[in-house]
Amino acid sequence: ASHSTDRPNYALADFIAPLSKNKKIKDYIGGFALTCGHGEHELSEKFKRDSDDYNSIMTKALADRLAEAFAERMHERVRKEFWGYSPKENLNNDALIKEKYSGIRPAHGYPAQPDHTEKGKLFEILEATKNIDVSLTESFSMSPGASISGLYFSNPESNYFGVGKISKDQVKDYAKRKSMTLSECEKWLMPILNYK
Repeated sequence: ASHSTDRPNYALADFIAPLSKNKKIKDYIGGFALTCGHGEHELSEKFKRDSDDYNSIMTKALADRLAEAFAERMHERVRKEFWGYSPKENLNNDALIKEKYSGIRPAHGYPAQPDHTEKGKLFEILEATKNIDVSLTESFSMSPGASISGLYFSNPESNYFGVGKISKDQVKDYAKRKSMTLSECEKWLMPILNYK
């Protein structure tokens, strides 16, 4: 597959490095995990047992939407209060939806960081299971459902991107750096491999 020559090949690390070789910029990344899923499964199952499929589905959908809203609100607080790099930000709902704010909050498993196994490190650092009672399954899904985790980047140059397809030599190097076998890495990175 060919790659466009009019855009750079980004890595998330590009957004924590100094913007200029002449300036020393003190920069950070943050991690987060949140949930609106406690009790959702039980309530949804109760509706299902009562033959109320509509409310069973709506319970799940509402919990998911609340989790997304919670993630958006927490990111806003990081920008305006906690890190305070955009204290005067005043965006309307449309601008928030279009992500007109400074910084990004990519989640593991999405195009910019397709490796779900990195959630394990994030959950360890955040002590997510102890602190908010959210755990990871063997496939690195979050339990309960309606849970979200990811990273915060404040760099004004940060933007969302997709990693694209990778070759076997890249996977070998990645496996070595992660202390994983090649086959383990290939399993987790299957959707982005450019070989079979």
